Amino acid sequence: MGQGANMQDKQNGFETNPAELSQFSGTNETLEYRIPEGFKDPTKLTKWLKVFLCLSVAIAVLSIWSNYLQYEMLNDFKNGVYASEAAAIADAEANDTRQQIIGMIYTLVLIATLICFLKWVYRANSNVRKLGAEGLTFTPGWSVGWFFVPFANLWKPYQAMKEIFKASKSPTDWANQTSPPILGWWWGFWIISGFLGQASFRMSRGAEEIDELLVANVLALISDVIDIPSAIITIPLVGILLGMQMSNLRKYTQPPLESDTSILTLHNE
Repeated sequence: MGQGANMQDKQNGFETNPAELSQFSGTNETLEYRIPEGFKDPTKLTKWLKVFLCLSVAIAVLSIWSNYLQYEMLNDFKNGVYASEAAAIADAEANDTRQQIIGMIYTLVLIATLICFLKWVYRANSNVRKLGAEGLTFTPGWSVGWFFVPFANLWKPYQAMKEIFKASKSPTDWANQTSPPILGWWWGFWIISGFLGQASFRMSRGAEEIDELLVANVLALISDVIDIPSAIITIPLVGILLGMQMSNLRKYTQPPLESDTSILTLHNE
């Protein structure tokens, strides 16, 4: 491929990337085709995000089990079930150790999932612009940044995701598109889970009586339960967005003519 041809592609706003020829002709050969410059394939990132979301579901189930055991122990303390102080202390120490281990795993999975998700949001917003979306309200940076702004993070991230969805559906006519109910369900579970998690954390840190610890424990249980549908809904949501962006990419790009030696490279396997 000539250097002059590559320079011309850059000037026209395109770059060349390998793609499977089977996408066009069903063979095992590969060719290079033009894609919008700056567009980054979100397929691999989406797969990793789904993996972390599945891990989040698994750790939520584990956390529910652990919190239930803690609830039972607190009830036993309250009802004076323990025959000796030594037995009560032993159970309390075992409970604290288990909760700390699960809490550490939960935190690590949560951080990894959030980082991957926010990176995915940034790329999704950036990609729709490369596919021709104009006049968007949210930039890639602010699509992520609004998650960290107090009070505004109650609705701004949802609006940003709604805009990304509409632009992924039709980049050049996104303002006239509608968003599906799944987006509202996703945000609703996100908000409720976050609120209950914060309430449980603050209550447990300030609790001095067993009844207060029991309330905090119940809130944590409910939060963990809501985390499960929140993650499960996110999995198909990101899959739908991925599918729409890649579908629009195929519409945006056109396979090169065989005579166009500046962009065509065949590789026989």
